[in-house]
Amino acid sequence: MASYLDFEKNIQQIDEDLANAKIKGDEEAVKILEKNLEKETQKVYKNLSDYQRLQLARHPDRPYALDYIQAILTDAYEIHGDRAFRDDPAIVCYAGYIGGKKIIVIGEQKGRGTKDKLHRNFGMPHPEGYRKALRVAKMAEKFDIPVLFLVDTPGAYPGVGAEERGQSEAIARNLYELSSLKTITIAVVIGEGGSGGALAIGVADKLAMMKNSVFSVISPEGCAAILWNDPSKSEAATKAMKVTADDLKTQGLIDDVIEEPISGAHRDKESAIKNLSDYVLNALNELEKHDKRELAALRMQKIFKFGAFSE
Repeated sequence: MASYLDFEKNIQQIDEDLANAKIKGDEEAVKILEKNLEKETQKVYKNLSDYQRLQLARHPDRPYALDYIQAILTDAYEIHGDRAFRDDPAIVCYAGYIGGKKIIVIGEQKGRGTKDKLHRNFGMPHPEGYRKALRVAKMAEKFDIPVLFLVDTPGAYPGVGAEERGQSEAIARNLYELSSLKTITIAVVIGEGGSGGALAIGVADKLAMMKNSVFSVISPEGCAAILWNDPSKSEAATKAMKVTADDLKTQGLIDDVIEEPISGAHRDKESAIKNLSDYVLNALNELEKHDKRELAALRMQKIFKFGAFSE
């Protein structure tokens, strides 16, 4: 059953009317309602606020990492474990082919349904998840295979066990190692990019975001709680934090924005997946023109520009 956000109420009503018209076999009504749906969709999604984009980034029907992996990878083979503690299901790693090119995909997976969400820890990785990601990335480096990171997490898991096993060290280690990894790397924020939990697999030659995704140092609710002692002011915090893809592209913090279908990735998964696949293939073709040393130098150059200021 489809899920609808507050600002999608009119779309929900038309969808329900359209479903009823199809059941009744009223072809004339179906044509009229389909036109109305197209108009309403254009109207709603062309003028989204930052907070509405945040809601879309968290939409439960939005394609997750495994949806992309299953759709774009051929001969996919899953890689498990950090070889130290356990396999963290919140991070998935696959080797396979995209467009005939070898690639390794590392993604954060939120899970669908109560059991799967609990199994995936709602997409919040433990330190062993980040260590698994780094182990697989280093393996890709060894065999000169490009790496695609799919970022989608509310943040790294903040539990006692995760802290005991070195959550901050695992994230810091990934930032350090991925910044100088000697193979092609591409990172795409497909939903939520939450703080260090996202950044730990977000260091790459190309960092892109889906149009309706967000990337922030803290959740808007957390920001509102700290600044105003009121988590309900998350909408104001979202606007102030500039967390959307367009804002971050303007600030030079990401390289590209990947367009989504006008109605959002959650209503047209196939088009969203195709757009991401096309972007990855184009980015691979571009990055393959550089040798390993040049890639590493360009990546470091980009990183050093972050936070630069002038008086």
